[in-house]
Amino acid sequence: MSPVLKAMDPKATRGYRNRNPGNIEHVAANAWQGLADPPSDGRFCRFTSHEFGIRALAALLVTYQDRHKLRTPRAIIERWAPKVENDTAAYIAVVARRIGVGPDDAIDLHRHEHLRPLVEAIVHHECAGLTYPATVIDRALTLAGVPPAAPVTLREVAAVTGTGRGAVLVGAAGIATAVAQAAPAIQALGTLAPAVAIAVIAAAVLGVLAWRLRRPA
Repeated sequence: MSPVLKAMDPKATRGYRNRNPGNIEHVAANAWQGLADPPSDGRFCRFTSHEFGIRALAALLVTYQDRHKLRTPRAIIERWAPKVENDTAAYIAVVARRIGVGPDDAIDLHRHEHLRPLVEAIVHHECAGLTYPATVIDRALTLAGVPPAAPVTLREVAAVTGTGRGAVLVGAAGIATAVAQAAPAIQALGTLAPAVAIAVIAAAVLGVLAWRLRRPA
């Protein structure tokens, strides 16, 4: 009797090891941000971080929409995973179901709420059910130019909750968003001493939050 095959560990997949969960093939002409050295494992791109790998996936999907006018899960996946080496029909069905739309429904990949579930569905399908924390996906999509919606103001949260907890929520969300949107600039601080870089980042984030709390509703 053949042994029962266990489900593959998502973190053992090639996509996860390469920090390239979309399994983007390496093309020398495509100088993706965050490519590792060497940039390829022989076929697929290698990235220095998972955020850069997910960013490349998101950027490529947006290009499908803008340059190739592909606006439905079916059209996007038929290009992403051609039938010559994939069960494309099954792939389309899985992706559409995870996004919560029909295979031929139009989606707008410049909207975070449409791009994020598509990226997550492709990562899940490509890497044996792999999922990333929401913060990782959001940082990656911010790098790709499609950030999550800005957090609401302190007054709006306080009005809804009726408690001082609104300040904590806005503070945490504000810090997360400010750091994500500042990611490219933060990378430029890499040449500074760690203590100096941290001080610069902290001052910038605190300044943003102080401004948010002072401004009128």
